[in-house]
Amino acid sequence: MAQYGFLFDSTRCTGCRTCMLACKDYKDLDQSHAFRKVYDFEGGSVTAAEDGSVTSDVFMYHVSAACNHCANPACLEACPVGAVVKDEGNGLVYINQDVCGGARACVDACPYGVPIYFEDVKKANKCDGCRDRVAAGLRPICVESCPLRALDFGEIEELRAAHPDAVDAIAPLPAGDATGPSLCIIAAATATADAKGVVTNEKTIAGDEAWAS
Repeated sequence: MAQYGFLFDSTRCTGCRTCMLACKDYKDLDQSHAFRKVYDFEGGSVTAAEDGSVTSDVFMYHVSAACNHCANPACLEACPVGAVVKDEGNGLVYINQDVCGGARACVDACPYGVPIYFEDVKKANKCDGCRDRVAAGLRPICVESCPLRALDFGEIEELRAAHPDAVDAIAPLPAGDATGPSLCIIAAATATADAKGVVTNEKTIAGDEAWAS
């Protein structure tokens, strides 16, 4: 089985959210739901010395993230009714809406916070890698829409071979040890898995509860 996944180049991403909005439009999602999310991550400090000089280690970068179509999906293992499926042909993970019973186990299990529970239909759903587009020989809509080509998509081992210095996690994403994310990240100079900082746009990415507050 081939395993498809995403490449994200954080050196190119400006946080414009075109990928996020293109996905929302293509998947017909409202303002409080998003299958791809763009995190604004900031940290560091400014220090003033007695002689009046100033030093700074301030940094800021963006992370565009969606489902990582993991080798060992926590959502799949957790689902009590087998609604989460890993495609045998391309490794893309999706939720069968005809089977989903709304148990929310996938929502609780995913370390990336990817599956979303939709109150109106009492089911969970998430990024499916645009399986319909991939089957038609196209790339996911988020990849096609990115104006700076910060996203790419393909067989994950080919992406990793083309970018041998890439990693599978930068802050604020969790380490990928447990699930084996099909993710290839070209990290900006300040972007590391253990970077100390904060997400400064939590309301944008949090979903229904944040928008309602």
